[in-house]
Amino acid sequence: MRASRAIALLLLLQSRRAMTAAELAAELDVSERTVQRDVAALSEAGVPVYAERGRAGGYRLVDGYRTRLTGLERPEAEVLFLAGLPGPLRDMGLAGQALAARLKVAAALGDAPAAATQRFHLDAPAWFREADTPPLLGAVSRAVWEDRVLRGGYGGRERRLEPYGLVLKAGQWYVAARGPSGRMASYRVDRFTSAEVGGEKFARDPEFDLPGYWEEASRDFARSMLREKARVRLSPIAVAHLAVLLEATAAADALATAGEPDAEGWVTVTLPVESWEIGYFEILRFGPEAEVLDPPHLRDRVAEATRRAAALYADDHPTA
Repeated sequence: MRASRAIALLLLLQSRRAMTAAELAAELDVSERTVQRDVAALSEAGVPVYAERGRAGGYRLVDGYRTRLTGLERPEAEVLFLAGLPGPLRDMGLAGQALAARLKVAAALGDAPAAATQRFHLDAPAWFREADTPPLLGAVSRAVWEDRVLRGGYGGRERRLEPYGLVLKAGQWYVAARGPSGRMASYRVDRFTSAEVGGEKFARDPEFDLPGYWEEASRDFARSMLREKARVRLSPIAVAHLAVLLEATAAADALATAGEPDAEGWVTVTLPVESWEIGYFEILRFGPEAEVLDPPHLRDRVAEATRRAAALYADDHPTA
């Protein structure tokens, strides 16, 4: 009997009061026969576990029995329990380790896990699209966790990477990795055509900060996409809703260029846009709360759209 499985079984019974052999087998990914043998071994070791027959039966611990295998204080466990990401952990092949950790946390919390999970939940994927798990995510994840060199096909050529960390952004997986040049870069996991985790390990830079790197890389990427600039007057309402209507980096960069408000409270900003086509539709979101000053071709196009919109809402416009 594996010690880790014995602890998991014991903590499952402690946190859920009673479980059938089938339920335990499903949680531990073993057969019901293995569960029966493990329960017998625990009983022989002095753990007060017993079987209760009948429709509502199952395996139970004697009332009042609690193990203190966790070493966690209750406030620490409450915080850690909120960090669970069952879907992504399963995708990375870490479901077993996650179960063991959550059970240990649950043992320290008593009945509090249910309260915690009813109050906080992270839904990582974006709206309106399914989040597909990249087929090579398991291999990439293993390389990250074990600090092993990852060799794989990416962008039409073979690469040797030192993978430092994984990021799940709006349902899309990225790996932050150092290439032969020594420069850190981000790679979309679903674009790997092959991934091999060898025996070679790499020395991780102890100063590397994954959240800090990702925040900076995200800003740099967003700015690299914002190739065009438009001068726009914004009303106080538009300024207040800028962060809602635009991508965060574009909104922040635009506000940084704002001049002093005029007599009506309007300000002039330099608005970065990915392209004139995308900029056109972004400006239309503001309706009458924005005026394009430059370039002329964008101003003319928005003006024409405004005239057509006004015609649609004219009082004498025919209705269906």
